[in-house]
Amino acid sequence: MNTETLLIELGTEELPPKSLKILAVTFYQQIKDQLDNADLAYEDIKWFATPRRLAVKVSKLVEKQADKEIEKRGPAINVAFDAEGNASKAAQGWARSNGINVEEAQRLKTDKGEWLLHRATQAGKTVDALIPAMINIAVSKLPIPKPMRWGSTRTQFIRPVHTLTIMFGNKVIAGETLEVTSSNVVTGHRFHHEGLVTLTHADEYEEKLKTAFVQVDYEQRQALILEQINKAADQLNGDALIDAGLLEEVTGLVEWPIILIGSFDEAFLNVPAEPLIYSMKDHQKYFPVNDKNGQLMNKFIFVTNIESKDPSQVIKGNEKVIRPRLADAEFFFKTDKSKTLESRLESLSSVLFQKQLGTLKEKSERIASLSGMIAEQIGENSEQATRAGLLSKTDLMSDMVLEFPQVQGTMGKYYAQNDGEAAEVAQALEDQYRPRYAGDALPEGNIGCAVAIADKIDSLVGIFGINQPPKGDKDPFALRRAAIGLIRIIVEKQLPLDIKDLIEKSVELYSDKLSNEKVNNQVVDFVLGRFRAYYQEQGISVDVIQAVLANASTAPLDFEKRIKAVSHFKSLEESVTLAGANKRVGNILAKFKGELYPEFKTELASEAEEKALAKAFDEVKTTIAPMMLAKDYQAALTELACLKAPIDNFFDNVMVMADDEAVKTNRLTLLNEIRNSFFAIADVALLQ
Repeated sequence: MNTETLLIELGTEELPPKSLKILAVTFYQQIKDQLDNADLAYEDIKWFATPRRLAVKVSKLVEKQADKEIEKRGPAINVAFDAEGNASKAAQGWARSNGINVEEAQRLKTDKGEWLLHRATQAGKTVDALIPAMINIAVSKLPIPKPMRWGSTRTQFIRPVHTLTIMFGNKVIAGETLEVTSSNVVTGHRFHHEGLVTLTHADEYEEKLKTAFVQVDYEQRQALILEQINKAADQLNGDALIDAGLLEEVTGLVEWPIILIGSFDEAFLNVPAEPLIYSMKDHQKYFPVNDKNGQLMNKFIFVTNIESKDPSQVIKGNEKVIRPRLADAEFFFKTDKSKTLESRLESLSSVLFQKQLGTLKEKSERIASLSGMIAEQIGENSEQATRAGLLSKTDLMSDMVLEFPQVQGTMGKYYAQNDGEAAEVAQALEDQYRPRYAGDALPEGNIGCAVAIADKIDSLVGIFGINQPPKGDKDPFALRRAAIGLIRIIVEKQLPLDIKDLIEKSVELYSDKLSNEKVNNQVVDFVLGRFRAYYQEQGISVDVIQAVLANASTAPLDFEKRIKAVSHFKSLEESVTLAGANKRVGNILAKFKGELYPEFKTELASEAEEKALAKAFDEVKTTIAPMMLAKDYQAALTELACLKAPIDNFFDNVMVMADDEAVKTNRLTLLNEIRNSFFAIADVALLQ
């Protein structure tokens, strides 16, 4: 069967750069899925995207579907004909639906009976007939939160559509999408190319657009931008600060990327680097540059969509634009330093944290108290932690943070240093928001850990305390992120803290502001629920996590030790048998209606295997007692694994549910004691 290249392109007005990639990939995936579902074979399929187009190219696509042999079973013979052999209405209707007479139908005989049968060849549909509908379905399923209308039409899309290109080899496939009919023309660069680009074959797409100053391959364009940015940074003997999100956005802004270098007055470097960086990246889409010592340089790299005959004019224009932005940051910094953070504390009384939970000043006071308690528990300076907690939100009232919210905490650190606060206090002001996202750095110092933990606990308790927990994908106070951050700090910083204690203290600090009487348990359960996501990301199997959650420790560091212990136990050969034995014991005990003895009675033991198990367990109990005190759960489980052989012998040779009630109860008591020794660490019965 003949094959050809299929090209589909939607030519639009400038698409949103942050959405471009997801739009292109979704469009590609929709087309791919439909081709696969239609059994249209091809060699390769690729997506393209620029600010003014979404496209898909399919290599060596077959020109039509293969013909199919189909079988359509009709009514059973006893239903298809009456006693005289006349066709029933059911048989006649079935035959008409297949375009035949009843007499032309074949018979299908099986051991279950006999039916009418129609065999036919279904001709495959051509690409010409199938593709236009596929495009319309794909367009309808694009993720467009706010579609727009244009002109007099009622058609809606993310941006106005000007061209539709559907080519199969050198042929235009007739079709219409969003009230635009298909053709073999595409648009070139808005400024560098006049008129439309005419394609004589779908294979010309990339090369012809390149001559029209369009680098249509998104990934190649992004790689080119990245390569040229790094080359420019090398020329400056520096390192470009390349943010993945910004790189993606810039790739979605240009069709013909040209990399240029600009500079700004060195005097601006007296301002902390962070607001300067945010000015360049967020406002202007520039890439700042650090020197080899990690210090910000007075240079920036930017991407333009125009290949100018006089690049110096483009550079001057961008330098002119960035100067007032940096001047604003300089002004805010100088102005903010004229007031201490402590003097801003009272102004927090005018800002609500949440209307039922009070102001940011009240939140700061609660954080201060809780930070001090945490510092004591982890052996740090309680006074410094309390001070850091009290000042934690004061930089929110500074002009710099009001202009650049992303630098909250960071500017607090600089202003605290300017005020002469202790270095640990200043660092804690920046640390309080860490980790901000998955994979982000943790607080540098333990005072910062105390404040970060206190802040997260205060938010969790407060919002749950007024019955506004996260629901579905709605989490306006980012409580899931707070809970994961809480776990990360305590576990990865090896802090001996119990979240149950912290929650109780936080509830006490809120006093009468909370209306939810179940807040303590709900917050504990919520945080414990985040353990699954935290450990699954590390590759820990779900059954191991569930086994530990069954005997949930509210101390994250203790939880971590149990996870490691159970993971190791699961790798032992004995674990399968012992997990099964624990499950079996649990099932037996669940059906037992009597009352177990306080401890196993040796005098009631009659079977050799019973005595051997009791003796082995006594020895193991003695061995693991100091291990459990030291929370060396891995060593304890390894010792308990030694019970495999005596447990196997016991179950193979001893009747647990003996006729003698005393003997039965005694044997169940022994099994329960063994099960409890495992359960003191985790419910290994849940291991698979």
